[in-house]
Amino acid sequence: MTRKFIAVLSAGVLAATIGSALAQQAAKVDPAVVDTYIKGTFSKAPADWQARIVPDDTQRICSDIRDPSIPADVAKKIMDAATASIVYPDDGKVIGDWKKGQQLAQRGTGGQFSDQPGRPIGGNCYACHQLSPGEVSFGTLGPSLTAYGRNRKYKPEDAKAAYAKIYNAQAVQACSNMPRFGHNKFLSIEQIKDLTAYLFDPESPVNK
Repeated sequence: MTRKFIAVLSAGVLAATIGSALAQQAAKVDPAVVDTYIKGTFSKAPADWQARIVPDDTQRICSDIRDPSIPADVAKKIMDAATASIVYPDDGKVIGDWKKGQQLAQRGTGGQFSDQPGRPIGGNCYACHQLSPGEVSFGTLGPSLTAYGRNRKYKPEDAKAAYAKIYNAQAVQACSNMPRFGHNKFLSIEQIKDLTAYLFDPESPVNK
């Protein structure tokens, strides 16, 4: 078998492989089929819970784009709407109890229609971020938040910005992967204050 023949054979195999891969990528699934399966999966959920699987305007736009390069006008529309949705504490204080915030950050329960009434809900922050340097298990989908408040000199305006991002991250980054904790009423204003305190209180392990 000559080298030329081997080269031609290899090129043919490579072309066939690439063609097969492109054919698989070209396959599209009808969105109506996906919607049907999703609704069927949660058919036993309470009616008020089923409403959560219907995407709002922002989620629909972000799902349709499926591209990191969001048009500037679309991004601005999303961020403006998100900013308008943020509800701040009546007294203007965004710092709560960091110890409660630590519990929320470490707790991953809640958000299932099968949850028993009164079951604690958490932010599950460590699924995506490192916060306390002493934590041994954390995700890397989001950036490390260690020394978050300390690095920002504990500035009140930065604490307010952190509160806003936890409440609705789309106000800071259009189509962010971060859950919209306040907007979707998954966490209360008090709970978001506690998470902000976990980031900004000088006594918090985050800033040690």
